Amino acid sequence: MMAARAWFAVGALFALGSVGLGAFGAHGLKRAVSTWGLSPLEQQHRLDNWDVAARYQMYHGLGLICLGVSSTLWPRRLFGVGAGGLCLGTLLFSGGLYAYVLTGVKGWALIVPVGGSLLLLGWLLSLLAVVLPGPVPNIRPPSASANDAKSPPGV
Repeated sequence: MMAARAWFAVGALFALGSVGLGAFGAHGLKRAVSTWGLSPLEQQHRLDNWDVAARYQMYHGLGLICLGVSSTLWPRRLFGVGAGGLCLGTLLFSGGLYAYVLTGVKGWALIVPVGGSLLLLGWLLSLLAVVLPGPVPNIRPPSASANDAKSPPGV
């Protein structure tokens, strides 16, 4: 249960960061790149990369939130491993793009495909957690206590 809360929290943190970084990209970064001596084409390329990084950070933050919730319904180890792939993949994919945009160092762009591969792996493992035979999902409401069962309806 603690792992589920952790993945939910990391997902919410990624989503929060995505909103802030996306807003920065749309406003502050747009002004900044115009002063870096880049061609208009390169400026747009950097802004597009920033936008992709922020979008993927949001998608995978929401995915982590979903995995956190799902792992409480299906107690499968694969959810945790898949969530780890999404977490590390997001850090490398989006982080690599953010670093490339800000520095122009092509080396940062080289880690982006590694992050993308980890994202794919995380989603595959999450899919397997659901489709492989295993425990039945726990989607029943918690049972009422003995005292609640004796109370009249509506009380």
